[in-house]
Amino acid sequence: MKTVTFLVAVLLGTASLFAQDMAESQVPSVVLNTFKKDFPKASDVEWERHGEQYNVEFEIGWFNDYEAWFDQSGKMIKYSEEISESDIPQAIKETIKTQFVDYSIDDAKKFTENKTESFWVEIEKGNDERHLHFSADGQLIQNK
Repeated sequence: MKTVTFLVAVLLGTASLFAQDMAESQVPSVVLNTFKKDFPKASDVEWERHGEQYNVEFEIGWFNDYEAWFDQSGKMIKYSEEISESDIPQAIKETIKTQFVDYSIDDAKKFTENKTESFWVEIEKGNDERHLHFSADGQLIQNK
């Protein structure tokens, strides 16, 4: 029993090294100032630290979920926003329509990293759920 307890403690301790929830007061001011300047209307803000990066999840308005990643200098590394089906580029919709017949779109996010946009789209058909990663021009990058 002691071995099991020890292993659980080690696993939980290791997991906390990878992502740590943090209070806004613990976020470096340069990171916090950049975030507040870029997203002044953000609400329901939750911060995590992942190694040398700071991740923040937040909302703007009703049901609009966002996520941003910053480095220690306050530079935004990447950014994502939940989008509606109508905001998915037509080229992506066409790829889904032709390659994933009878699947429906359940959820979608737009990612921006290094000024390059890509899209994650969750589709489903019955119990089969897939997570698709697309370039902005509709090329399928990944199918999970």
